[in-house]
Amino acid sequence: MTKNEVTVVETQAMPTLSDNKQLNSALAVAEELSKSDIIPKEFQKKPANCLIAVELANRLKASPFQVMQNMDVIYGRPALRSSFVIACINNSGKIIGSLKFEMNEKSTKCRAWAIEKETGSKLTGPTVTMEMAEKEGWSTKNGSKWRTMPELMLRYRAAAFFGRLYCPEILNGMYTEDEVTDFKQPANTEVVDVFEDDIEPTEAEVTAEMQAMADEYFEEQSNEAEQQQLL
Repeated sequence: MTKNEVTVVETQAMPTLSDNKQLNSALAVAEELSKSDIIPKEFQKKPANCLIAVELANRLKASPFQVMQNMDVIYGRPALRSSFVIACINNSGKIIGSLKFEMNEKSTKCRAWAIEKETGSKLTGPTVTMEMAEKEGWSTKNGSKWRTMPELMLRYRAAAFFGRLYCPEILNGMYTEDEVTDFKQPANTEVVDVFEDDIEPTEAEVTAEMQAMADEYFEEQSNEAEQQQLL
């Protein structure tokens, strides 16, 4: 790419990592993106990080730049911003219209819901409460946004719970930015060696059934190898 060249990348054509040809294509895109100085610093001059953004963009049907702008690394974990997760749910094709939120009169409870496109049924996510935020320690941390903007945080967490339940392919094991921020850091604990010097580790007993299964497996492997040589 030249500085004056504007390249329009079709989202549907973004490469994945399923084979060597697509991997090389994705690597080339990641290499070019890493040269930019207008992308977040976590991606600048880091093709490997850009490659992850390219792969995630393909899965979410978004642009790599959009993913980069909405991904943060917190406590060493990549996390998506909640507003971006909501946008992905709205664009998933699974729901009619957009994600909605229900709150009680005191604004202390919230749940996300939407109408499923395939069945027309109402999908309701788990309820998130301020009591939950307190018990989980989300609202007691210094500088917690749960104290200053509780209604927004209730909606964000409700959206994340909804997405994890009804659109798992979007988060796919990832957490939102506010979820990672709310994680309790593990306390420093002493590492105990379960195999102390004065304890002799015992070997697992090999039963006759286990031995027979092993013999059968290696015999099958040997037969397959012989057949391959004859071809």
